[in-house]
Amino acid sequence: MSIVSRYRLRLARKRWLFRAFRKRRELISVTKRVKAIKPADILLFSTLRNERARLPYFLKYYRGLGVNHFLIVDNESDDGSHDYLKAQPDVSLWRSAHSYKRARFGVDWLNWLQMRYGHGHWTLVVDPDEFFIYPFCDTRPLRALTDWLDASSIKAFSAMLLDMYPKGPINTQAYTEGQNPFEILQWFDSGNYTISRNKDFGNLWIQGGPRARVFFPDAPERAPALNKIPLVKWHWRYAYASSTHTLLPRGLNLVYDEWGGEKASGCLLHAKFLDSFATKAEEEMTRRQHYANSHEYTAYKAALEDNPDLWCKWSEKYINWRQLEILGLMSKGNWA
Repeated sequence: MSIVSRYRLRLARKRWLFRAFRKRRELISVTKRVKAIKPADILLFSTLRNERARLPYFLKYYRGLGVNHFLIVDNESDDGSHDYLKAQPDVSLWRSAHSYKRARFGVDWLNWLQMRYGHGHWTLVVDPDEFFIYPFCDTRPLRALTDWLDASSIKAFSAMLLDMYPKGPINTQAYTEGQNPFEILQWFDSGNYTISRNKDFGNLWIQGGPRARVFFPDAPERAPALNKIPLVKWHWRYAYASSTHTLLPRGLNLVYDEWGGEKASGCLLHAKFLDSFATKAEEEMTRRQHYANSHEYTAYKAALEDNPDLWCKWSEKYINWRQLEILGLMSKGNWA
């Protein structure tokens, strides 16, 4: 990179950090239990709206992995999410009635909370419909992964977003509160992905899967990005620039080996396509709080009118992380 490009990215990082500092005023503390956080604790940060049915399993899953404390922003839920989270002993909760879109889709809020509480911790940033898996996750806790990353002087760990879906139309199988969503969403696309490198930030840009195939068939380049860097040994000077797709400083984005996939990586199993998806898409179309004037949800709404079946003859049934490594969607690298 040229000196000018490096300087421009440094200014961008300072701008995001300043924005996060200003946006702290949009957050109102509901239950602040951060004094219970210990120096070695693994922290999870998330922002949400109306996810009450998902929360019991979401919290159970990440507690089981080894997350010690949850720091969550509730963007004006009216379905009971607020009261449920408020009652959880390992959750610190903030609420905001301000625009999710004007907070860069919640990134400013979480950048501030990570700046304030995440420094020196391994931090995991995920949505309530994202479930982190990593090599040996069936036998080793998240602490084993972060200890290995520390010993290897690795500060950021990538995970490809893997859209999971049912066999048959989305709305035919009802999801019940507390249920493992992957009892319903058992299938994924094993191929159909495109990869390019972002020349400015250095990260790989991944698109494809069922959303490109079904919702953006005529413009796959407009399909949502699937590359994410959700697990980071946080420093107060770091900042997410674009959701968890892109980080600054730039070096934190160099999480893949293009030539052999030898760097360890994981996946985020994406539980988006439950029976509530159509209702959620309709709500977000009305709110217009998502990226590019909610063009993603516009595509969802148009396709959902035909009650599509995301399953196809090339769909693969999920078994475990080893299957995903064989398919080249994640890697254990040199972690043995």
